[in-house]
Amino acid sequence: MALISLRVSDEVAVQFSALAATQGGKSALLRRLIADALAAPAPRMLALPVGRPEKVTVRFRESEMRQLAEVSHQRGMTRTGWIVALVRSRLASPVQHSPSEHEALRAIVRELNRVGGNINQIARAANTSVLQGRAVEPDPSAIQEAKLVIERELAQLRNALHGNADYWDGRR
Repeated sequence: MALISLRVSDEVAVQFSALAATQGGKSALLRRLIADALAAPAPRMLALPVGRPEKVTVRFRESEMRQLAEVSHQRGMTRTGWIVALVRSRLASPVQHSPSEHEALRAIVRELNRVGGNINQIARAANTSVLQGRAVEPDPSAIQEAKLVIERELAQLRNALHGNADYWDGRR
């Protein structure tokens, strides 16, 4: 049997535990929720766009053009790029990232890759020490520091993704 695990805030964990106590326990409730989700109709996903791009002409008033220029500039996009991203977001295309969001996501991935490389070096050193019969003494402060970096980068990633989704869904 497969194991599925996830992390939630302490507050959510307490609330879920209280609810699960009335539903046969956490595992039973999770199994039922997963079964219900799998039985639900899948959300309609449109295929990725294919074919040659075609031109569409749209006319706006002068005041609307100024607003478009302002809102697209705030996102670091051209007017045309912003309009295309808006339409694509409504057509269920993949998330539309502004250039600054794209760079922020790249920076987060780079940082997480660095942490992963450091963890691999630590594991390699620990394995070598064990093979040589030496005791491995973990450095709690280094582990805590790595944990904080990972948590910070994951929080930034969540914020970037939620902010982008909120923006294109019109909630921001």
